[in-house]
Amino acid sequence: MNIENNLSKGFLDIDINPELDLFGEIEKLKKEKNAIILAHYYQEPDIQDVADFIGDSLGLAQEAKKTNAEIIVFAGVHFMAETAKILNPTKKVLLPDLNAGCSLADSAPADLFKIFKQKNAEHLVISYINCSAEIKALSDIICTSSNAEKIIESLPKEQPIIFAPDKNLGAYLNKKTGRKMLLWNGACMVHEIFSLEKIIKLKIRHPKAKLIAHPECEESVLNISDYIGSTTQLLKYSQTNSASEFIVATETGILHEMQKSNPLKTFIPAPPNNNCACNDCPHMKLNTLEKLYLCMKYELPEIKMDEKLRLAAKKPIDKMLEISRAAGLIL
Repeated sequence: MNIENNLSKGFLDIDINPELDLFGEIEKLKKEKNAIILAHYYQEPDIQDVADFIGDSLGLAQEAKKTNAEIIVFAGVHFMAETAKILNPTKKVLLPDLNAGCSLADSAPADLFKIFKQKNAEHLVISYINCSAEIKALSDIICTSSNAEKIIESLPKEQPIIFAPDKNLGAYLNKKTGRKMLLWNGACMVHEIFSLEKIIKLKIRHPKAKLIAHPECEESVLNISDYIGSTTQLLKYSQTNSASEFIVATETGILHEMQKSNPLKTFIPAPPNNNCACNDCPHMKLNTLEKLYLCMKYELPEIKMDEKLRLAAKKPIDKMLEISRAAGLIL
């Protein structure tokens, strides 16, 4: 199997000269190929440092749309690269490792969700952006963790709603809005395994630390949190809050950007209920600087999408943006 076939199928076990300056080579490739690198906050520090834009999935896809780049390299997971393709159909979208999936997106298979939707036909479907293109296409409105509450509140109280795929985020939103949305039983493996017991012990050892958590966490963790917000909101809170210590209940990749923007503050990863000291997403961490270099060099693996599916998946995103603009939300 040649290199191109290896890359297109996601097999990236290709030897690279260990003396190669990957940072320098990647910068050269960006210029040569008119490419930009988008890196999610959960990527390893080296990838964040070489990226043109760092952020959450929707924001990154929107940033790419503003550029004249011909190639988008999305250092994240599969559904994020799909979102970039949905919003940038004329650009080539690459993903460093095709196997970088998402436990949350995988928890909502489109065939089963379609049956669930048909059984509850009177419900309007709001799906969290952390889902596949197929689930987006079955949705009426897409939301993010930062705008979900406003999206829900824009709808009549009597409107029945299915919320997918994250049950923890859905439960949090039901509590915040007073709704009784029907929740799909999906979850993120990273945010589900934080240990309440270990976090409480950590809070005892660091009494002045603020516990900040992503709403994908389980309710028991959210109940003791000082602040709950999207990844971007957690970062902003750590920058503006006067506390000098933070216990962070989300994927550890965000700590790199937090520490860079707040060098005098201390950031402690919330521990999971296993033997690890911190909580990494195994899918996010499949991307490496070496794979990023190979991806750019060979322009593989590429995210391709049927145009009918792309347009169907784009429609609920456009609806979200329409509601957000009307509500004065900045996305």
